[in-house]
Amino acid sequence: MNELGSESKGGSALPSASPVDVMDLTRSSDRLSFLYFDRCRINQEDNALTIIDDEGTIRVPTASLSVLMLGPGTSITHKAMVTIGESGATVVWVGERGVRMYAAGRPLTHSSSLLQIQAKLVSNTRTRLRVARAMYGMRFPGEDVSALTMQQLRGKEGARVRKVYQRLAKETGVSWNRREYNPDDFDDASDINMALSAAHACLYGVVHAAIVALGCSPGLGFVHTGHERSFVYDIADLYKAELSIPVAFKVAADHPVDIGQVVRREMRDAMYDLPILDRVVSDIKYLFTVEENDDPGLNHVGIWDERVGEVPAGRLYGEVDDGGRQ
Repeated sequence: MNELGSESKGGSALPSASPVDVMDLTRSSDRLSFLYFDRCRINQEDNALTIIDDEGTIRVPTASLSVLMLGPGTSITHKAMVTIGESGATVVWVGERGVRMYAAGRPLTHSSSLLQIQAKLVSNTRTRLRVARAMYGMRFPGEDVSALTMQQLRGKEGARVRKVYQRLAKETGVSWNRREYNPDDFDDASDINMALSAAHACLYGVVHAAIVALGCSPGLGFVHTGHERSFVYDIADLYKAELSIPVAFKVAADHPVDIGQVVRREMRDAMYDLPILDRVVSDIKYLFTVEENDDPGLNHVGIWDERVGEVPAGRLYGEVDDGGRQ
């Protein structure tokens, strides 16, 4: 059929017959990494998904799922999408072998607090540069990058990544020249470049799901810009050298028949071991200088005020006391 996420390591919650209670949903940092399916039919039963193809039927609990990747030949029912949405998971429609992303279904997001912080930081050149430097600084622990320009940081990062490629090529015996691939044809590349494309695609999917689950915008990047997934690329770049690039070289060294499938399985396990979701959540809050235990409130809704910042919603303003309840 395809391959499941990391439930073999992390376990899974039993499906429930009752509607999903948002307060009981698994935290995004504790969820499974991802599931990829193609050429199958996906339906809903209780609060679980049923995946049906010629090999049979399997059940997937949605409450502990982070991202569902749907490949070619997949059909999904409205009931299944409703269950996924209520559970706060992300659905991503991808190309053959999960390499290209075509569309994404947004999960349930209750607070815009982090989104507002993100928009404020990215809209000011000084704060945007501070966050961008912090992102690069995470890749160079112990080094002071606070005075470097973006051009200097790009050059420093390029040198770091080249060394990673060279080191892994030497360790695995994989021939490496440069990153080269055809975005329209997965097979039109060397084994290592195919493996890198597949590994990065898995990483992008999970990072995208975590970003949206936090209520942030995938398109408001600090280093990358102009793309609907600019922030996804920003965050994913923090982990490539320790996650997707090593996995790609490891798989390419074994010369498997189906590189994409093997890469997905290796990435599944590697992302669970890291653990990637916990890292993404913690790192975004660190970059936005938000305390780890800050809780913006699941159902908080306010009304913006130019003087005090915010006033309570749910009131009929304009009465004598300016505070009549609706």
